[in-house]
Amino acid sequence: MNTKTTFNGISGSEREWHVVDASGLPVGRLASEIAQILRGKHKPQYSPHLDVGDHVVVINASQIALTSKKPEQKIYNSHSGYPGGIKSETFNSLRQRKPEKIVERAVWGMLPKNRLGRSMLKKLHVYSASEHPHQSQNPKSLAFEIKKVSENEK
Repeated sequence: MNTKTTFNGISGSEREWHVVDASGLPVGRLASEIAQILRGKHKPQYSPHLDVGDHVVVINASQIALTSKKPEQKIYNSHSGYPGGIKSETFNSLRQRKPEKIVERAVWGMLPKNRLGRSMLKKLHVYSASEHPHQSQNPKSLAFEIKKVSENEK
């Protein structure tokens, strides 16, 4: 009698490529949907200890939205590790300088903080414009049930 449990894992599945247009979508709601795809929670063979997720390409990251007064009030902090080495930057200034970092940081906050999470984050490809170099992978377009931020909510 065999007492071992067999587990197929990722060998039975192929990684797919998805493309997401981030223009007008709230950053947190978009990041939670992307994190689920990167983890592989949308697949039947999902397992929390394996990386079975797909690749996600995010385009138009410079047009991502926040609600109410958050663009002026949200602050991103980083620390160099030295005393007094904290640097702060607002959402608007980070959007002008590196709009890709906004999506990357939001998604990283929703992934596991270990070796597995770092390998999942490598499957995220963020671009500030609508062009991306991954056309040869034939990415599928993802349409989320996320309501775009309207002008009166900004």
